[in-house]
Amino acid sequence: MDRSLIAVFEKALGHEAVLTAAADCLAYGYDNSSYRANPAMVLLPVRIEQVQSAVRLARHYKLPLTARGRGTNTTGASVPIERGIVISFERMQRILAIAPGDRSAVVEPGVLNGDLQLALMPHGLFWPPDPTSAPYCSIGGNIACNAGGPRAVKYGATRDNVLALKAVTGTGELVEFGALTNKNASGFDLSRLLIGSEGGLALVVEATLKLHPKPAASRMLRALYRDVESAAEAVARLMAQPETPSMLEFMDATAIRLARDIGGADLPDAGALLMIEGDGDPAQLDALMQTLATHAGGAGCLDIAIPGSSDEQAQLMAARRALSPALRSLASGKINEDVVVPVSRVPELVRFVEQLSRDSGLLIVCFGHIGNGNVHVNVMYDKAEATQTAMAESCAEKLFTEVLRLGGMLSGEHGIGLAKRGFMAQAFSPETLAMMRGIKTLFDPDNILNPGKTLPE
Repeated sequence: MDRSLIAVFEKALGHEAVLTAAADCLAYGYDNSSYRANPAMVLLPVRIEQVQSAVRLARHYKLPLTARGRGTNTTGASVPIERGIVISFERMQRILAIAPGDRSAVVEPGVLNGDLQLALMPHGLFWPPDPTSAPYCSIGGNIACNAGGPRAVKYGATRDNVLALKAVTGTGELVEFGALTNKNASGFDLSRLLIGSEGGLALVVEATLKLHPKPAASRMLRALYRDVESAAEAVARLMAQPETPSMLEFMDATAIRLARDIGGADLPDAGALLMIEGDGDPAQLDALMQTLATHAGGAGCLDIAIPGSSDEQAQLMAARRALSPALRSLASGKINEDVVVPVSRVPELVRFVEQLSRDSGLLIVCFGHIGNGNVHVNVMYDKAEATQTAMAESCAEKLFTEVLRLGGMLSGEHGIGLAKRGFMAQAFSPETLAMMRGIKTLFDPDNILNPGKTLPE
């Protein structure tokens, strides 16, 4: 980047907030996907005014500006494919307020999810989104991708747990959406529009989060099944009854083996596994768990057990969270799709994936937040084999087509980014996409915010 242009940004934001050396910028050119593209400049603001200055300068010089949290996303959403500038929010990491009486917290976008949860513990509160990357992902990134996690089945994903946002638009204007109150019937709810927009509409600089009381008690069931289809049928039964589990996680046979051999969980071989958690009043927990166990049982259920201690439950949960990186021990290539379908259609999705694996000859490993109908479908292949690579990509295309046929969507929590952008025209009508583009133009008239992502050409 031209030295005189660098000087303009240094004058506006301060020398310490601007990185241009290739070695310094390298770490900001990738995320947890296979996409790579190094930025020409990295900006590290600490104040809202610096964010506004950065956006105004980027607009003036027609430079693409890609927002970044901690880069844990898996779709290439934070990769600066058009080079330009990355604006990282890692230094905006203050928890500005915790209001137990209002059950809310105000945070900057760089606050880590795990750090927020620790700060809330003395108040007996928690923020529900708990993705696998919770210890090191940022709240801003959670908002950008509408992150979920295991407990979204009962408490909702990010979009359900944000009260208000402050954000900087593509023109550098500071806008505020939402309210400090849980009830709000005043005007358009534009805060929900920004959540999941992957930094393409505006840059979130402050968020007011909706908190929940930490449950007084919780307990986990571990249910084993003869095959994946039996587990999927059990999920449909569990979600059709009145008692909502606080967690309903799924593993297929290969995922079970990885959770045991790599994650260290004490698990026997089985065709599938459900981790079912209930929480609430300790006096009512026994009855709740009996209800959940009754509906988890049935045809194809091999065993239902309660892990013997809190340590065993924690170990099983840790093994579940370790599954995604553990998959790299199976093959050099992985296409990870976090598709979501109505819960009643989960058995059909599972049958389709099993057939897809047989037809392609590729190992496909499934696990995920199945209580929401959110299944992580991992197509494993050898990167060095062109035939396998092409077959894996074909599997992804067929999967998306089937998911949409079942009334589902391309992503439950990872977002669209680069990885799924090409399929958006299948998921939405031309009229709907035209409206999305119109909204994008309203917020970002010069298309400088994270261009080339989410919406198709």
